[in-house]
Amino acid sequence: MMINKTVQDAINEQIKNELYSAYLYLSMSAYFEAENLPGFAHWMRVQAGEEQEHAMKFYAYVCERSGRVQLKAIDQPPFEWSSTMEVFQQVLQHEQKVTSLIHNLFTLALKENDYPTQVMLHWFINEQVEEEKNASAILEQVKMIEARGSAILYLDHELGERGEE
Repeated sequence: MMINKTVQDAINEQIKNELYSAYLYLSMSAYFEAENLPGFAHWMRVQAGEEQEHAMKFYAYVCERSGRVQLKAIDQPPFEWSSTMEVFQQVLQHEQKVTSLIHNLFTLALKENDYPTQVMLHWFINEQVEEEKNASAILEQVKMIEARGSAILYLDHELGERGEE
């Protein structure tokens, strides 16, 4: 069954949004490299890779449903931040925005009676719970570290241990 054009167009927009997320996290990685925090940079590169995988899941889904992927221009992400805390505040805000975009897609799939898309989006809904939880946890750790003025390098090392799934 061919994908509904309205849903297809919305998913094409989401592909752009996921690729922007990858671009944003890669920019954050470059910021951390410049700040001599290679563990944070590594964590962000892994995050960027996950966002690319999300875009490709949407891409493959449109193709599987005999739709047409139409790639859209990706905005330039910011490249300077004032602190590690500001970066992770933006990560959490960005993930919350992505969650709302996924929810909007699900609402559209409901409205259009597109049951296969509803099922596919369950994976993304669950993934966003994890994404927000991880961003929030790191932000809270950074807040504790910055409030106490120490241990940022320990957290940097811990983030550098993240697997390259």
